[in-house]
Amino acid sequence: MAMAVLAGCGKPEFSDAEKKTIASLALSALPSLKPDTTNRFADVPAAAALGSTLFFDQGMSGDGMVSCSTCHKIDRQFQDDLPQAVGVGRTNRRTMPLAGVAHDPWFFWDGRRDSLWAQALTPLENPLEQAGNRAAFAHYIEARFGERYERIFGPLPDLSKVPANASPLGTDAEKAAWRAMSDQQTEDVNRVFANIGKAIAAFERSIAPPRTRFDRFAIDLATGAVPKSDDAFSPEEILGLKLFIGRANCVTCHTGPRFTDNSFHNTGVPPVKDLPPDRGRVDAVRQVEADPFNCFGAFRDGDAGACGELRFMVKDAPELVRAYKTPSLRGAATRPPYMHAGQFSSLDEVVAHYSKAPASVEGVSEIHPLQLSDRERGALVAFLKTLAE
Repeated sequence: MAMAVLAGCGKPEFSDAEKKTIASLALSALPSLKPDTTNRFADVPAAAALGSTLFFDQGMSGDGMVSCSTCHKIDRQFQDDLPQAVGVGRTNRRTMPLAGVAHDPWFFWDGRRDSLWAQALTPLENPLEQAGNRAAFAHYIEARFGERYERIFGPLPDLSKVPANASPLGTDAEKAAWRAMSDQQTEDVNRVFANIGKAIAAFERSIAPPRTRFDRFAIDLATGAVPKSDDAFSPEEILGLKLFIGRANCVTCHTGPRFTDNSFHNTGVPPVKDLPPDRGRVDAVRQVEADPFNCFGAFRDGDAGACGELRFMVKDAPELVRAYKTPSLRGAATRPPYMHAGQFSSLDEVVAHYSKAPASVEGVSEIHPLQLSDRERGALVAFLKTLAE
């Protein structure tokens, strides 16, 4: 098999179609970020600087012990190596890495938010993550970052009569305090809260995936250059690449320079014992529609022309049941465990799952048995490691 994928002098042999596919996966093919017209501060450096401060600030939590960076660790590809994220409590999902996240149309494993800034708000009030409340965050911003906030977003509202703790999503006491607030007060707090998300999103837009050995190999292949010895692919890695873009059908979903189609698929991944029921995308549709910070909401900048994804999303279809976002494979080899709740501890287990293609516990899995040999499964894993080197 190794001889079949190598030409003379060890040079890999690829068809024109294979070369075209490989070039489409290279980081050099990643388009520039589109402006986020729903967030007019998305590319404002001062907003990104404030967002970076907030991202690493443990004061942005109910107990003063958790920040965004608790789960999105800067030295671990902005994830945490845990099967399920742990903030104030343990969640039921795996932390996703952030490199290139601003290219996504949907956020979280199930796409329950439709913008990066709306996504950034959700963990702040989640009782298992940062467990804060909306009014407390507004007061915190005023007390600690008031001048910086106002230079970016304009004058802060009068918060002097806003309760210290109030939220439509919090404890019974916080909900009662929120209901007792005037419409103007809730509007003011929501506006400050939305701007917190917009600042964090401006920072997260700066997190880009690094170039890897695969990218250098792809450039050499496209230009006909002889790769440096450290960048050359072994026969096993070449076989893995050929399988990835060919018979194994990985590239069907893991496509484009970030190795994701940004969509949702049921691939028969089993549930985790003792975790709450998790049906994936099918339940997230209602959540994104109900989110007051979605693209149709009052806190969007720009016009509704940016809301095409939300307007035309599939809302009710069998394929949404237990469907989860296709994760980017860049860097994946160094961040086990895998899948939305850390079901698989290694890439070998992931490839074995796709090779066997077990039925889904609910809905219909989209994958079919691949009948790969042990050597072929090993070759796929070897290739995937080139996306993290």
